[in-house]
Amino acid sequence: MNSSKDSRKYLIRFIIAMAAFGTIGIFRRFIPLDSGIIAMARGIIGAVFIFIFLAVRGRPFAFSHLKGKIWQIMLIGAIMGFNWVTLFEAYNYTAVSTATLCYYMEPLFLILISPFVFREKITWKKLLCVLVAFVGMIFVSGVLSSEVGTNDLTGIVFGLLSAVLYAIVVSWSRLITDVDPYEKTALQLLSAGVVMIPYLLAKGAFADSSLAASFTPLTITMLAIVCIVHTGIVYLMYFESINHIKVSQIAVLSYIDPVVAIILSQVILHENMGWQGLIGAVLILGAAFVSEKV
Repeated sequence: MNSSKDSRKYLIRFIIAMAAFGTIGIFRRFIPLDSGIIAMARGIIGAVFIFIFLAVRGRPFAFSHLKGKIWQIMLIGAIMGFNWVTLFEAYNYTAVSTATLCYYMEPLFLILISPFVFREKITWKKLLCVLVAFVGMIFVSGVLSSEVGTNDLTGIVFGLLSAVLYAIVVSWSRLITDVDPYEKTALQLLSAGVVMIPYLLAKGAFADSSLAASFTPLTITMLAIVCIVHTGIVYLMYFESINHIKVSQIAVLSYIDPVVAIILSQVILHENMGWQGLIGAVLILGAAFVSEKV
């Protein structure tokens, strides 16, 4: 009985985590800051939150626990930082729903790189999924109509680039085993945040005279939610739950994220996908879902 209750508890936590991930695009719209600054804050504050969590649980962070894989983990974290930047830029340039669907091309990109990383053979069924998703992306992009603009195309490029970077993060992370997932995540988050500092210095983001004025109470609140809730609390919920629920449940429930993002973009931001966008959404999400089953 207790085992069943625990299973339901972790299942609920995973569902909440996926739903929370689906709201990030909405919050980003209300944060008038450079995407790199958001990524820097998200990484550093999220990492500190997990460090504190580990300390409270009597498991202080120790580099020795990462078994000589520190530099790999840090590099993955750096790539993850730019993955965030490109995703946040996608939210800036195009609809949240469109950016989210571009981001969910990641499982298909993972299929394409799997022969080189995991020496896995690509089956014709998986290739068909990639083709269907590509057709879906054509519908989502709006190139079949005259309504697509330069900003939308820029956002789509950023979204697809973010998906590619995330596929690299996921595939590389899978190769790093036998380390504590919390400590690995904390170091990745810290690296993601720290790598943004030279990037922001190089582009002169800190020298922007309007930067200080951008930190209104609303901006600070929204940024704090993204850093503490979406990155600290939700990441902990995610990693605590995935070890206690079935892989099949993870595969299916992961699609709560894009569904929530699409629904909220329609309700809160009044974005209209149109019939082409809806067809594209079905094709992309359907192909990504089926690709995990074949």
